[in-house]
Amino acid sequence: MKNIAIKKIFERFIIYIPFIICFTILYYSETFNLISSLNGLTQLILFIVVVCIPAFITKRMSYVDIGWPWGLVCIGVLVLMNGEGYWVRKYIISGMYLFAGLRMGIGALILLKKGHLNKELPRYEFQRKRWEKSGFSNDDISLQYEIMIQCFANVTFLALPAIIQSYNPQKFISTLELFGYILWTIFFIIEHLADIQKQKFLNKSFLEGKKKQVCNVGFWKYTRHPNYFSEWMVWNSLIISSLPSLIYFYSIESSIIWVGMLVSLVYISRIMYNTLVYYTGAIPSEYYSLKKRPNYKNIQKNTNMFFPGFPKSNNPDT
Repeated sequence: MKNIAIKKIFERFIIYIPFIICFTILYYSETFNLISSLNGLTQLILFIVVVCIPAFITKRMSYVDIGWPWGLVCIGVLVLMNGEGYWVRKYIISGMYLFAGLRMGIGALILLKKGHLNKELPRYEFQRKRWEKSGFSNDDISLQYEIMIQCFANVTFLALPAIIQSYNPQKFISTLELFGYILWTIFFIIEHLADIQKQKFLNKSFLEGKKKQVCNVGFWKYTRHPNYFSEWMVWNSLIISSLPSLIYFYSIESSIIWVGMLVSLVYISRIMYNTLVYYTGAIPSEYYSLKKRPNYKNIQKNTNMFFPGFPKSNNPDT
């Protein structure tokens, strides 16, 4: 029994290791020590107050949907106030974080006000199935453990593009940065439009008395999760736009710190892909869609899950 308990503790601790490494890299950086420490303290306070305490009281993890986007807002504010780089770049990257965070954060507060967070959201209910399958029986500990993963993500990897860019003093915007900013704008708009398309589809189905319909209009024709794919591309765009700033710091930071930042920056893409497909994204969503919507299996046969592609059949209901 003791060996099993130690094994479970190790299994969970190992998930934290990349975040610990990333924070260590930022903390021992010549340039980013202060801003990374400020962000770490800010995120901890935000998550304890907004997520950890409510989750402990209600036994619901859904408050993460409030904490993590408002954490992005905090990052945007922190780099705007403390960034020492070129003001144009600093304003751009801060604005990107503020726009993204506020879009999701305000939406989460609206859901809270309407009572949608009075019960656990399906993607977090799905987590409980994983805990049970893995043999983790203490839900209180599991809740706080999962919440802190998101908190540490905001402290480290998800803050990295904003931190790097806001401290780059080069007084010009490179072609690669511009490409990243344009790409970010395109997929930010697509993500927003995909959400609107789905809501309009659901409203129309409700008014027509057609329940349990699967959205297959607009961007939803080409991928079963255009919102998740677009969110992934938003973060890939941030990685691309951060590369010129990272190159600038090559001659300033030590080799080990610089290589660590490069690996951490690229690793963001993997983190977001795993999250948006396996962790709280497509897989949990489809688990419940298959239960609620009779024709969802047909949609799965005809429409790509994540990466966009042309439908395999003109009639997804067959």
